[in-house]
Amino acid sequence: MHWALLSDTHIPENPADEYRGFRPVENLKKCVEMVLAARPQGAILCGDAARLAGLPGDYQSLKSLLEPVAREMPVAIALGNHDDRKNFLQAFGASQKGAQPVKNRHVLVIEGPAVRFILLDSLIMPNFTPGLLGKDQRTWLAQFLDSAPPLPTVIFMHHTPDDSDSALLDMPRLFDIVKDRAMVKAIIFGHSHRYANLAWNGIHMINIPAVGYNFRDEDPVGWVDAVFTARGASLTLRAIGGNRERDGRTVVLSWRS
Repeated sequence: MHWALLSDTHIPENPADEYRGFRPVENLKKCVEMVLAARPQGAILCGDAARLAGLPGDYQSLKSLLEPVAREMPVAIALGNHDDRKNFLQAFGASQKGAQPVKNRHVLVIEGPAVRFILLDSLIMPNFTPGLLGKDQRTWLAQFLDSAPPLPTVIFMHHTPDDSDSALLDMPRLFDIVKDRAMVKAIIFGHSHRYANLAWNGIHMINIPAVGYNFRDEDPVGWVDAVFTARGASLTLRAIGGNRERDGRTVVLSWRS
């Protein structure tokens, strides 16, 4: 399963908008060209799709920019703290393929031949930094994992699963759910605008770099070209800006048993 992984596009309505010398619209255009050239089966965006507050114009701009990709493959988008759930769903539609019945949350399941993807919704409110899955979504996740066929499963969400005040506030409860459910092999997220590959209890913790801009000069700006199998994954950084030292470098992961 060959997928393009993106995060933190931060697309504004105004294409001239910039931050730290980066123009998110121009960055996404470059990434779209590269994704199309790579010819993956689909693309996932790990939240903060919109610039700051998830305004309707932001999503119209994003939808237009992603349209060349959406014509060729499925595009799934998780929600982050700079998104607005209502405005996003008005732009992209509430009945998206794989949508799950979790109240007031945008949750998707993508079933593949080798791996299952689950996109969770950690948005509390627009332009409010921390994230929260909440009891309903956590209950749904536990029940889904217990009832679904034992396919290797990768969880996508926006917020970093750490103990900082700006991260996922119910991170310990998420870890309680996944630690003993061996089908969960990795958690992939954005939010920090960094690129890192860590592990916890055998579960890979993959931080996807931002498309829009970095917060630190030492971090890359770009996307990840990923191939998933039943046994693991290979992740290749495609850096378009920032620190490009690791551009083209591939990390190979093996799933826990």
